[in-house]
Amino acid sequence: MSALVAAPPLTALPVEHLVDLAVDLEPAQVIPTPRGTRTTLVVRGGTFSGPGLRGEVLPGGGDWLLLGSDGVAVVDVRATLRTDEGELIHLEAGGLGDVPPEELARLAAGARVAWDAAYIRTTPRFATGSERLAWLNRVVAVAYNELAPDHVDYRVYRVR
Repeated sequence: MSALVAAPPLTALPVEHLVDLAVDLEPAQVIPTPRGTRTTLVVRGGTFSGPGLRGEVLPGGGDWLLLGSDGVAVVDVRATLRTDEGELIHLEAGGLGDVPPEELARLAAGARVAWDAAYIRTTPRFATGSERLAWLNRVVAVAYNELAPDHVDYRVYRVR
């Protein structure tokens, strides 16, 4: 038996706070299709900050959601971040969103959906050519997300 299998399972992943992102979005483009409801959310801009990371989310990225008949949305995010030092970082995030009907109604009425009121979890991945930030290319990350009309926030953790 390996040491890993012999050890008791972890009850929590070892993580550290990596970065928070605040992303402003254009109004949703909703497209019903035979495969589910497609929703495109184009990035208007935003900011990010964390230990050793600070800058802006550049316009033009987006989130291409696919909402299934079960009410679960598959998240597909692409965005470009630019640090205060001018370094570019490509961000990709996949994940799932499962928002209860009462929270969807609140969102439609203009309210924020808190991270603990819905299951919106993503796995951000980063790519950069910056020597200073090359460590980001080797990070596994998880994020909690909060939604508001035309806005999404990410709290991203690096898995150690």
